[in-house]
Amino acid sequence: MALKNNKSLGQHWLRDRDILRDIANEAQLTERDTVLEIGPGLGTLTSELLRQAGGVVAVEFDADLARKLPGQFPGTNLTVVNEDILHFNLDVLPANYKVVANVPYYITSKIVERLMTAKNKPSIAVLLVQKEVAERMAATPGDMSILAIATQVYANVHMGNIVPAEFFTPPPKVDSAVVVMERREHPLITVEDEQRFFRIIKAGFSAKRKKLRSSLAGGLALSKIETEALLVQADISPDNRAEDLSIDDWKRLMERLR
Repeated sequence: MALKNNKSLGQHWLRDRDILRDIANEAQLTERDTVLEIGPGLGTLTSELLRQAGGVVAVEFDADLARKLPGQFPGTNLTVVNEDILHFNLDVLPANYKVVANVPYYITSKIVERLMTAKNKPSIAVLLVQKEVAERMAATPGDMSILAIATQVYANVHMGNIVPAEFFTPPPKVDSAVVVMERREHPLITVEDEQRFFRIIKAGFSAKRKKLRSSLAGGLALSKIETEALLVQADISPDNRAEDLSIDDWKRLMERLR
């Protein structure tokens, strides 16, 4: 009997072999690589990953799918873990592991945060996500968001192919896109500065339609006069909005706020 998708888990299955191969290719896999696959589902992407990589660790939350998956790939280096990826211990994976996954839309941001802030980060993560989310993650100044900054601090980010909704079963309401995150050897923010940096970012985006002199003043409990002076000292126009700033802009502002 065919397994039905679980709507509450955001399951949309992709079966097109060419698209699956293209997704796996983005990770530049070799037989030396261990791949973490998040939410393998019916194993269509798993099959391609096993063909290209040395081993696959598949973390599947759905108990029925997790139970059936190993039987589909006898004699392969596949490990299936029935667990929530947000609770899975990434430290058990070898250094420089890679991530390739078609992830549920509703927890994309949490998965990205988990991977990017982990002690044992992947060397590369290739995720098939909602197209709008992929665009946000790969954004440039003028269209930045907290998600874009939080991703790009730790990784070089670019978009891959767009996958129209009709290629999924059942079709989601929106198109998807591949987003590729290649780990930076040296994150743009030190561990010591992380908390301070993201506090300022969240303050700036707290009222993102407002100009920075207003949003930062409210978010950091400063007067508008103080905020405007800080922005000018950091060579940032007080008339800018949070989405206009680059990561370097935010770093200069953080230095001024010390």
